Amino acid sequence: FLRHRLAMAGLIGLIILFGAGIFANFIAPYSFAQIDLNNILHGPTLQGNHFFGTDEIGSDEFSRVVYGIRTSLEVGVFVAVLSTFIGLIIGAIAGFYGGWGDNLLMRFTDLVLTLPFLAILLTAAALLGQGSQWRVSIILALLFWTGTARVVRGIFLSLREKEYVEAAKAAGAGDARIMFRHILPNTMGPVVVSMTLAVATAILIEAALSFLGFGIKPPTPSLGVLVASGQTNPQQWWLTIFPGLTIVLIVLCVNFVGDGLRDALDPTQRRVRA
Repeated sequence: FLRHRLAMAGLIGLIILFGAGIFANFIAPYSFAQIDLNNILHGPTLQGNHFFGTDEIGSDEFSRVVYGIRTSLEVGVFVAVLSTFIGLIIGAIAGFYGGWGDNLLMRFTDLVLTLPFLAILLTAAALLGQGSQWRVSIILALLFWTGTARVVRGIFLSLREKEYVEAAKAAGAGDARIMFRHILPNTMGPVVVSMTLAVATAILIEAALSFLGFGIKPPTPSLGVLVASGQTNPQQWWLTIFPGLTIVLIVLCVNFVGDGLRDALDPTQRRVRA
């Protein structure tokens, strides 16, 4: 991983961006909801620390972007962890036991995969999750677990017949211990990569929902909300460009890190490089 230049650059970028979001209270020169009617729609300037300019009510755009990064971080990490946990449980049970349980769980997974994702997401967000980043995150997680479940199930199917599993059974280990103590650690490489990439996907989907008006609602700061609000003032380019570029940078950095993790955790890649 350390030899993967893009992955290291992405990791440094994520540390800077997510660090800014985590410590937004100390980095942002203003509160994200602070109004200054004397500085309405001013372009980027060093005067008054308005590095990204101000919006239609005089709020500092840099402060709003920094707080928006925090919201995106909360959504991305929460969705990745929850969806990975759901996918792990379903995939492990299906792959370890097989039979009718495997068929039932995988047909349910296929059903979720065949649903029109955007239509279901917009409907669920409108009815249940609109306005709060946590409700939006839960809805996203309930639709994101399918990929992890299929990956884990495939690995469990290939590992459940291995000698160390048979030895654990002969030693009297229970099913839960075999699944989560002996087999699950061997699935963590692909799972970690999948979870990393889920962060970027969740941030993008949340931004799209907020942009369409079905996601997080003001005054909660969100990068998607900032891009959407900038559309009302097309001449003031900074209101759209800066939050949009921030989304692009976050997603690129996460993807670079995921690519580096995939190369580092894939034994075939290590053999090739060796």
